[in-house]
This record gives sequence, C-alpha cells and structure tokens, in this order.
Amino acid sequence: MPQKLETADSRLLDIKNWIESSLNIQNYIIEIASADASFRRYFRLRPEDSSRSDNSWIIMDAPPQKEDCQPFVKIARLIESVNVQAPHIFNFNQQQGFMQLSDLGSTAFLDRLNNKTVDSLYSDAINAIVRMQTIQADLPEYNLELLQFEMSLFKDWYLQTHLGLQLSDIHSNILAATFKLLTESALQQSTVFVHRDYHSRNLMLTEENNPGVIDFQDAVNGPASYDLVSLIKDCYIAWPRQKQLAWIDQYLTLSALKIDKQTFIKQLDLMGLQRHLKATGIFARLNHRDKKPTYLQDIPRTLAYIFDVCRRYDELSEFLEMLTSLNVKADKGTLETIK
Repeated sequence: MPQKLETADSRLLDIKNWIESSLNIQNYIIEIASADASFRRYFRLRPEDSSRSDNSWIIMDAPPQKEDCQPFVKIARLIESVNVQAPHIFNFNQQQGFMQLSDLGSTAFLDRLNNKTVDSLYSDAINAIVRMQTIQADLPEYNLELLQFEMSLFKDWYLQTHLGLQLSDIHSNILAATFKLLTESALQQSTVFVHRDYHSRNLMLTEENNPGVIDFQDAVNGPASYDLVSLIKDCYIAWPRQKQLAWIDQYLTLSALKIDKQTFIKQLDLMGLQRHLKATGIFARLNHRDKKPTYLQDIPRTLAYIFDVCRRYDELSEFLEMLTSLNVKADKGTLETIK
C-alpha cells in the first residue's frame, strides 16, 4: 500500500514543481517508494491515467546539504557501462538534489528468496559482480584508515553505546589486534571495483538483465571478496555453509581472479568478519543516533556470522572468548544454519 504524503512537506512541493515545470509531466501520481539509512528518499512517479502504457519513474530526493549526488551519478554510469543494470539517470537537478531515474520495480531479492529461488537469483547476482569487477575507474580506496574506522563502529556504537560496556585495556588490546588481523587480510587481496553494500535489499528483481543494482554510491576500489561475502553472508538472510561454498566455486569459475581456493575462502571469511563488525556498529548507530530502531532486529543474525568465523580460525579464539565474556549473544538459529 503506497504511503500517504504529508502536504506540509516543503521539499515534496519543490519536487512537484520540478516535475511539472522542468520535466513537463502533468496529470501524475507520486507515491513514497522507499527511504534508506541515509537522508535520501525515493518517490514513484506514474501517469494518473492507468490505461496509459507509459513507464513509471523513480524520483530521488537527496538534500544537497546532506547528500552529495556526484558519486551516485558517476557510479551509475560505470555500472551501466559493463552491462549491469543500474537506475538510468534521465534528469538531474544538482542545485536542488532531485533526480529522475528509471524504475527498477519494487521487488527486492529479499522479497523472493527461498530454497527454490536462491540459486538462480544468486547466480545472476554473482554474474553481475564479475562484470562490475572489470570496471577500472578512479574511485576512493578501501584503505587501512577506512577499514579501521568501520570496525571502530562496533566498539563505539555496539559495545559501548548499545550494550553500555566499560572496556578494559585488555579488551581494547584484543580489539586492536583483531582489527589489525582483518585489515591486513583485506589489504592483501586483489583490488577490484567494490559496490560495498551488495545484498538482498539492494538487488531488485527485474525481468531483463537481472538484477537491478541500487545503493552503490559508496563504491570503492577494494578487496575482491567483499561484494561476494556481502551477498552470500547477508545481514538480512542466512544460508548454509554448503551453499556458500558452492557460490564461491561459481564466482571463482567466472572470475579472472587467480587464487588458491582455500586461500580465497579464508580471505572471504575474514572480510565478512570485518563487514559484520561494521554492520553491527551501524545498526546500533542507526538506533541511538538516527532514531531508526528497526535495524536492531538484524544484530543477532549479524553477530552469528561473527561468532561462526571466530570459531573457524584459531587466531580469532581470543576475540571470541572476549565476546563471550562480555555476554554478547548471537542468534542461535542463524548459527545452526551457517555451521
């Protein structure tokens, strides 16, 4: 059911004026399509006359003082250049932060994923990863500072703010050693284009050239395993280890990456740990800073991935012991699924 729009929304009034005066579109219906974890909003624009066959569009609302649209524009065109489907940009009002985009529909992978559909959908998604990794562009680097900052969110927002823990010097030393291990592993990997948030809510089910890829504006040049582990160890849905390994095989078969399989699996597991530490911190921050509590429900599943990787590698045993001693709890059902 489309959400009702607030008439007192001044930016919405500006959007309507832009649609009518600049896009020259009249007699239309505009509805809330979605909002994400940033300051961006998305509206669906369609003809008022339902008998017409015109396509609908997505209108992005990105307040310029809050959001820089230039990375979105650049990355969208890069992704399209390798025949992966991203929202096509028809019009961009840079001054106001409005954008007219192609409509990739309202069905995300997460809405359709089950044991019967997952292999086909993930096959499409893995093919898209391989194509995107051929992109060679001047993008920010997934460097030591960024990797370390992301993991600091786990300490600052989850352990200290959300759980209210007072960390000892011993705890801080264990965290620092773990972060160092994960950073070194990430930086040893081959560097490729990284979408950086490649999961089932950011992949839209499309009839042609599936999937439609969204939320890519934070793309970087970084570790080759990052997008794959984001997909197969999704914070919003979990799959058995056996399936994860089969998808790794598929990726390695298609990819130009030349690497020993077991080496890649370990790199992917450690990369996943780095990502899940970051995600846990972000989910906590979204609650405490941004007043978006719904993401708290995804923390136990995300923690399960953290515990699972720590149990697989001896060098993470001390970190696992610390988490256990701090009474950090992972979702048991997810742990059982991914073992």
